[in-house]
Amino acid sequence: MATIKSLNKWANAHTYYPLDLLRVALGVFLFMKGVDFMSNHQQMAEIIKPFQNMPGGMLIIHYVAPAHFVGGFLIVIGLLTRWAVIAQLPILIGAVLVNFIGEMNTSNLILAFATLLVCIFFMFYGSGKHSADYYLKMQK
Repeated sequence: MATIKSLNKWANAHTYYPLDLLRVALGVFLFMKGVDFMSNHQQMAEIIKPFQNMPGGMLIIHYVAPAHFVGGFLIVIGLLTRWAVIAQLPILIGAVLVNFIGEMNTSNLILAFATLLVCIFFMFYGSGKHSADYYLKMQK
């Protein structure tokens, strides 16, 4: 717990608007991917095809779209950012692995890997000073 508090103090002291814009862009991207997966079931089934024979394959389909949808919204407003990012990590690791297990698509691999790196950054950085987390913390 002390580590998270020290990370929050460092992030709030070193906050910049470009990092807040990056957080919002990440959230909007994940939200839009969630909407895309919910509206296009065939595309989702095609992407998850390499994991189809694994136990819990149907669970993956029912986890990815809502996690992107809700997690993206939470990241945009900066509420529970670390938890929302942690919920994205298994999906993004799976998105990177899909390119090695299934058919290799370089553009999807680069997009998934870049998103994974940004999520890892915000897992440590947090939501920053311009977020709902910071606002609610200052209300105490």
